[in-house]
Amino acid sequence: MSDLVLLERRPDGVAVITLNNPKVNALSLGLLARLQEIARDLTNTPAGAVVLTGGDRLFAAGADISEFDGPNEARTIGAAFHGALDAVAAIPSMVIAAVSGFALGGGCELAMACDYRIASHKAVFGQPEILLGIIPGGGGTQRLPRIVGVSRAKEIMMTGRQVKSDEAFRIGLADEVVEPEQLHVRALELASGLARGALQAQRLTKSTIDNGASMALQDGLLLERDVFEQVFYTQDSQIGVASFRQSGPGNATFTGK
Repeated sequence: MSDLVLLERRPDGVAVITLNNPKVNALSLGLLARLQEIARDLTNTPAGAVVLTGGDRLFAAGADISEFDGPNEARTIGAAFHGALDAVAAIPSMVIAAVSGFALGGGCELAMACDYRIASHKAVFGQPEILLGIIPGGGGTQRLPRIVGVSRAKEIMMTGRQVKSDEAFRIGLADEVVEPEQLHVRALELASGLARGALQAQRLTKSTIDNGASMALQDGLLLERDVFEQVFYTQDSQIGVASFRQSGPGNATFTGK
């Protein structure tokens, strides 16, 4: 099971998670358990930034259909998906999905659990569960509407159609689209830059956005006010303010503390 998902912690502070379940990177119960374990490790001992990727032809084809049977199995599979994908979403660092090839069903749901999605021109997204007579069970009915809007999410999920990279970018399902040979270069470049930044402020920004998204606006604004005060206790805030006063913006060397 430990080989189903690989974790590399790079010297530049970037952690790379690679799905490794040939031939189609099916998100089996074993893979999801390992992914949840890795996500928890990256929560307890955060990296500077995280890149999550799969194969060149298939990011992830979705759930392992051979594990499907009846309602009891569905309960187990649904719990495993939510446990693993919620754990990925809870990683305090920025999590960048590098999507090459097909990201369908659970694969699309996994990409949406990440903070930012970079797709190759060959990437294809979709929630085709309706074609099996079922619905998405890994967060798709909740995350997709929040990303692309309610009506577009209904159309994509109820038809089960595939969304190519150009449309994915247009509707916000992909945040960048690059040539296939540049996918991992771009993802690692972005992650490495983030890893050199003010990590405590980044993590507080992420948690404030994520927590505030489920609040009423006024409650979210109160949350922001509290966190804005909190961030001034960090070493990086002192470094950043002093650097700005001395040499302007963008010249600070942060410690991540």
